[in-house]
Order: sequence, then C-alpha cells, then structure tokens
Amino acid sequence: MRESLIISIVMTVPARTPRRPVHRPRGYAHHFSLATREHSCNQDKVPPPIRTLIVDDEPIARRVLRDQLEAFPEVQIVGEAENGREACEKIAELQPDLVLLDLEMPAMNGFELVRKLHASPPPAIVIVTAYNEHAIRAFEAGAIDYLLKPASEARLKTALDRVRAALPAERQPPRNRKIVGRTGSEFVLLDLDEVLAFQAEGELVWILTATGRVLATEPLRAIEERLQGQQFQRVHRNAIVNVNHVRKLSTLPSSRWLITLSNSLQLVASKRQAHNIRRILHW
Repeated sequence: MRESLIISIVMTVPARTPRRPVHRPRGYAHHFSLATREHSCNQDKVPPPIRTLIVDDEPIARRVLRDQLEAFPEVQIVGEAENGREACEKIAELQPDLVLLDLEMPAMNGFELVRKLHASPPPAIVIVTAYNEHAIRAFEAGAIDYLLKPASEARLKTALDRVRAALPAERQPPRNRKIVGRTGSEFVLLDLDEVLAFQAEGELVWILTATGRVLATEPLRAIEERLQGQQFQRVHRNAIVNVNHVRKLSTLPSSRWLITLSNSLQLVASKRQAHNIRRILHW
C-alpha cells in the first residue's frame, strides 16, 4: 500500500519543462563585471573641493566666513584678499573656483572687480554684503548668489549647492609650482613631491623633506594660500602636510589624529583641523 501511494505521487508530478538556453554575446560576463565595477567606482568618486577665495576689507568678516566654511568639508579656502585690487592678483595666481565677495571695499569695489575678471573660465561669484539694495545689479553682473551678513549656515549651504551645480564636471588642476627654501645664504628650489610637510616653530617655518629640512621664505598662512589647492592640507595651526606622503592615520583621544609620513615623522592633527582628515581620506 505504501509503495503504490509513493508511486502514485511521483507519477502525478508534471515533468519539468526544459529551460531554453539564453543567448549571451561573447564576453557578456566580462562586460557586465566591468560595467558593475565602473558604476560602483563612479558612485564612490568624491568630487574635487570647491577652491574658495574670501574677499572682504574687514578682517573680522573674513574670519567669520572662514570659521563658517569649516563646517563644509567640500570647501577648500585657498586665500584671502582685503580689496579688489589684491583679489584680482590672487584670482590670477590661485585660480579659485569660487570667490566670496564683499561689495563695499577701498581701492576697487566688488562690481569693479567683477568687470575686470579675465580668468578663463572665470570663478563663480557669491556676493556677501551688509547691503540688500545691490542684489539685482549683482545678479545682472553674473553672481551665482547674494548673501546678507551675517549669513546663516543653511543659507551658506544653499549658495554652495548652487556653486557646485554651476561648476564644470571636469576641472583642470592648478598649475605646478616650485617651493623656495633657504639654507644660509643659498636658495633651493624644490618640487612639490619633494616636500613632506611645512612646520612652524615660532617665527620660523621649516620645509621638511626626506633628507632634512630647510627654511621657508614665507609665513605658514601665505604658504597655505599658495598651495592648499594642490596636494597639501592644513592639519594643525603650525603644520601643513603633503597628502601624497601620508602613510598612516591613527585616531587619538579628543577627536585628534596621529599622522605618520613617509619618512616615519609623526604629526598630530588638532581637533580644530580634524575635519580636514576627511579630505585626506578621500584625496
């Protein structure tokens, strides 16, 4: 009885219809794998930072903007200028993506600066001013946005989003430079890749290389303005590192990081500059 029941059940199961073979072009699996990897890489690709120049004749106003921009890791401050004339020189030299521009300044006001811009392509302009009556004229001149002082973090984020949308997808890196150092009465020219870090000791700034160190010819802030748009990143008020020579990052208490360079030199990233580590990790 049991055998007949089993046979009956087996016999009533319908035969499985053979699956028709699916034709795939030669190399299908290979192309699918490449496409998947490419899609994944594109998703993980971090856009380059928005290289930003702050232009305002008031030091406090520049400081406020600099502090506010620290909340946005996608922004890289490459310099400051206190009037339109100085801003023209720094735009030509630093080639920023964005200029945060005050309007009322001595020597050359903001509108005069915009008219004199000859950079190709010109930087995006965001007006930051205490006067609301110039907004229409500013947009007619080509400004991306118009912020009233003091700008809130949310309003600043909106302006940065507009700038990001207006920037070309592919941007040319800044031109290569030489680093000038001094040993006694002699001056030495160093390629960027030779420099591991800049470190300030009181009034002196040292250029650290794999073989030793030489004195810099400029203060650390001026060096940061010239080179931060390239492979250099501020990690402490007295230190700037070459990202290409960073070999290890270790977490420390109080939101700090220990940075180990290619010559085994170790530097500590301060809590104030710890947000810059994210830029190093996505370089």
